[in-house]
Amino acid sequence: MNPVEIEEAVSQLAETPFDPEVFPFAFLEAFGSKATTIKRIKSGSSNPSDLPGGVLQRNNIHLKVCPEGEVNATLTALRESPATTRYKAKFILATDGKSFEAENLADGETVACDYRNFSDHFGFFLALAGITTVRQIRENAFDIKATGRLNRLYLELQKQNPDWDQAERQEQFNHFMARLIFCFFAEDTNIFHSEGLFTQTIAQMSASDASNTHEVLSEVFRAMNTPLKDRKAAGICSWANVFPDVNGGLFSGNVAVPRFNKIARSYLLDMGNLDWKKINPDIFGSMIQAVADEEERSALGMHYTSVPNILKVLNPLFLDNLRSQLEQAGDNRRKLLNLRQRIARILVFDPACGSGNFLVIAYKEMRKIEAEINRRRGELERRSEIPLTNFRGIEIRHFAAEVARLALIIAKFQCEVLYRGPQLALFEFLPLKNDNWITCGNALRWDWLSLFPPTGRGVKMQREDLDLSGETREQAEIDFENEGGETYICGNPPYLGSKWQSQEQKDDLKQIFESRTKHWKSLDYVSGWFMKAADYGTQTHSAAAFVSTNSICQGQQVPILWPLIFETGHQIAFAHTSFKWANLASHNAGVTVSIIGIASEPPTMRRLFSITDEETLVERSVGYINAYLVPASNCMVEQIRNPLSEVSPMLFGNMPRDGGNFILNGDERGNILKTYSALERFIRPYLGAEEMIQGKRRWCIWIENSDSAIASEHPYLKEVQEKVRQFRLASKAGSTRDFASRPYRFVQIAGTARDHSLVVAKVSSEKRDYIPVDLLNGNAIASDLLFALYDAPLWNMALIASRLHLVWIATVCGKLKTDFRYSNTLGWNTFPVPTLTEQNKIDMTRCAEEILLAREHYFPATIADMYDPERMDREFPRVREAHDRNDEIIERIYIGRRFKNDTERLEKLFELYTKMTRQQTPLTKSTQRKTKS
Repeated sequence: MNPVEIEEAVSQLAETPFDPEVFPFAFLEAFGSKATTIKRIKSGSSNPSDLPGGVLQRNNIHLKVCPEGEVNATLTALRESPATTRYKAKFILATDGKSFEAENLADGETVACDYRNFSDHFGFFLALAGITTVRQIRENAFDIKATGRLNRLYLELQKQNPDWDQAERQEQFNHFMARLIFCFFAEDTNIFHSEGLFTQTIAQMSASDASNTHEVLSEVFRAMNTPLKDRKAAGICSWANVFPDVNGGLFSGNVAVPRFNKIARSYLLDMGNLDWKKINPDIFGSMIQAVADEEERSALGMHYTSVPNILKVLNPLFLDNLRSQLEQAGDNRRKLLNLRQRIARILVFDPACGSGNFLVIAYKEMRKIEAEINRRRGELERRSEIPLTNFRGIEIRHFAAEVARLALIIAKFQCEVLYRGPQLALFEFLPLKNDNWITCGNALRWDWLSLFPPTGRGVKMQREDLDLSGETREQAEIDFENEGGETYICGNPPYLGSKWQSQEQKDDLKQIFESRTKHWKSLDYVSGWFMKAADYGTQTHSAAAFVSTNSICQGQQVPILWPLIFETGHQIAFAHTSFKWANLASHNAGVTVSIIGIASEPPTMRRLFSITDEETLVERSVGYINAYLVPASNCMVEQIRNPLSEVSPMLFGNMPRDGGNFILNGDERGNILKTYSALERFIRPYLGAEEMIQGKRRWCIWIENSDSAIASEHPYLKEVQEKVRQFRLASKAGSTRDFASRPYRFVQIAGTARDHSLVVAKVSSEKRDYIPVDLLNGNAIASDLLFALYDAPLWNMALIASRLHLVWIATVCGKLKTDFRYSNTLGWNTFPVPTLTEQNKIDMTRCAEEILLAREHYFPATIADMYDPERMDREFPRVREAHDRNDEIIERIYIGRRFKNDTERLEKLFELYTKMTRQQTPLTKSTQRKTKS
C-alpha cells in the first residue's frame, strides 16, 4: 500500500462507528496487513500478547482496547509488558473509543488525541507498512490526504470524460486540476474574501445530479479571468461576480470544464471541505506529481524530497554564503541594503524541476533572509523585492510544470502572510501576474542560454511553446533578464544508467556528447545536465549543483565525463559523498547518491561532506576535490598491465566455451564415476562466483595437453569432445571456431595452481561490507566469473578482504547495476599498497588465516550467509571480529591508526596512487594482452 491508500483506509476506519472487537484488526488491515496474517492473529496462533484482550503483531505493534477512562494506564501496561520487548514491537497503542494514545518505542514520540481525530496522525504509523518517512510528513498529514482526494476526483473525471484523457486535451485537463487546487487554497485563506466561497457556490448553484456542475465551474473561472470593470459587458452571472479577478494565466484561455457525475461532484465538495490552509507547497507539489501519470500512480504519495536533503544542495551552493553575509552585515544598514539588492537579482534555475520543490525551498529560504534584513532595517512591512520570476524551471511533464508554478504562487502568499501580515498579503496578492517562469519541455534539447539569457545577451529562441493556458506563443515571451545577478542551477534530474535509457533519452545524450567523445553511450542520463550546466556557465556568472547517482564519479564514467566538464573551466566546488537518498520510501528503499557542485570560479577552499562509519555527517574544508569526490589531485585511474605494488598478479579465471558439455552437477559426476571410476582424475571442482559465495558445488572435465591422446580414446570423453567440437564449429565467433580443433580443453586457460589459489568474484552485491574472496585448493578450477591469484602468498587475501580495498574497487571500478564490478587491471593492479615489511606480511597472513578459521567455525554456513549485513553481527560475530582485526592491522600500515571514514580512506589511497603512478604508463586498449594459452 502507498501512503495515499493508507490514509484513505485509516480515515474510513475513523469515520466508522467504533467497535472494540473489530478495531485492532481493522487498524492492522488499514496499514497493509494481509488477511491471512490477521486471521492467524485473531485465532491466537500468532498473537503473543501477555495482556488480556491485547493484540500483538511481532516486530510491529502491541495494541489494546480498554474500558473508558483507562487509556493512559493501558498504554503504561503495554509499555511495561515483557511481550512488547520480547517480540520487538515498534509501537504501542491504547484506545477506549473516546481517547486515543500511542507511542513510537524507538524514539519516544507520542500521539494523544480524540479517537475521531486519530486519522490525522496516520503518518505517525507509516512504519507499520514498511514505509520510512520524515517528521514533516508525520506532522502534516494534510498533504497526503489532499493528494488522495485529488486522485479520486482525477480518476472519476477521467472515467467520465475519456476524450479529456487523450493527448490533445491532457494539458487542458491538467490545467483544470491546477485551477481547482488554487480555488480550494484561496477560499480557505481569505484570498476570495469569504471563507468557503468556492465550495459553497458549487454546492448551491450546481444540481445534485451534477448535470450542470461543469457550467457552474466554467462561469466561476470566466469571472476570475475578467477584470471587474469588464464584467457587466462580459455578462458574468451575478452569483459568479463575487469572485475576484485572479487571471495571471491561471484562468486565462479556454475555460472548458470536464463533465461531472454525482460521484465526481461529491469528491469535489469533499475536497473543498478540507482545511487547505494546512497545505505545504513543497510537500504537496511532490505528492501530487504522480496523479496525472498512469505509470507512476501506483507510487502515489511517495514523491517527496525532504527539506534537509534539498538544503544539502542549496546551502553550499549559495544559501550559506547569503547567511554568512547577513551575519557579517550585523546592523550596518548599507551592507544590509547591498545584500538585499544582491538577493533580488539572484536567479535560481532548476532544469528538471518536477513539481518545483527545490525552487519553493530556495524561495522560502531567501524570503527568510530578506525578512531578517528588513527587520534589522526597521522596514517590516516593506514589499519583497524577490520576484517569483527569478525561480525558473524546465519540466518535461505538463502537470508537474503546472503544479510547480502553482506551488510557488502559494509559497509566495504564505511568505507574505508570515513576514508582512495577512492584511497586506491579501491586499497585494491579486490579480496574479501573467508571467510564465516554468517551461514545459525537454531540458536536454533546449538551449538554456536562449531560455534564460544573462543581461545584455540578445539570444532568443524562435520555436513555439505552450503556455499554461494551452495556447501557443513565441518562446521569447517567457524570457526574463536577470539584471546582472548570479545564476544558481540546481535540482534532482533523472539518473538512469545507460542500460535503462529509452531510445529518446539516448538521443538526448547523443546530441550533447557525440561531438565530444565516442564513449558517451556509457554515461548515466544525469550526465547531460552536468554538461549543459557547464556549457551554460561558460557564458554566464553561474554555478550548479545536482543530486546524482554516485556512479558518474566511479569507474569508467569518470574518464569519459569529467575531462569534458573540466575543459569548460569548471571545477568541483563542493560535494556530498555517497549517501542514501531515502525520503518517503517503501521498505527503506533509497538510491545511493552524491551531490556535486561545479563552478568556473570555485572558492579557494572547497567543502566536502561525508558520512562517518558511525553515521555522522562530517564537513571538511579541502584544497581540491577530484572527479572521484576525493580531496586529492585530479587524476584518472586507468588500466595497467602489471600491479603498481608488491602484490601477486591477478589473472582471469578459465573460460570453457563448451556449450555446457564440460560442466557437471553432483548427480552427473556421481553417475559418471560409477561407470568410469578411472575418470576421477579428469573431474575437478569448478567454481564461479555463485559457487564460491553461495556454497554450491559443480565440477568440470579438465584434460591437460599431455592427456589429450588418452582422452580422445575414452568412449565417454570422446563423446563429450565431439559435442564440444560441434558447438564451437557452430559459433559466430572466429576465435571460438578456431578451438574446434582442440575440443579437449577450455578455450581460455589463464592459469592453474600447484598448491592453492585466491579467488575473487567479478560481480558481487554492494550490500556486503567486504569483497568476497576465498582460498581454493590446487585441484579446483576457477571459472571466468572469478579472478584468481595462483599460488599467491596468503597476505594478498588480507588486502582483498579489507575495507580499504572495497572502497577502492567501488570507486575506480564502478558498478554493474548496483553490484560491485571487479577488475584486475583497473582495480587490483592499480590498488596502492605501501612498501611492506616482512613483519607486515606475517601480520596480514595471520589476519587472513583468522578470517578463514572464523568462517570454518560456522561451517556449513556460506559466504552469502556470513556476509549478509543483517546477519553478520548477530549470527557470525567471529567473522566480523576477524575482519575488524584485519582492517586494524592494514590501516595502521597505511597511516598508523584506523581511518575515520571511507572518504579519508580514499584520500590516502589517491595520495599514494598519485605518487606511485608518476612513472607509470596507462594500459591502452591496443596494448592489452589476451590471456589465451
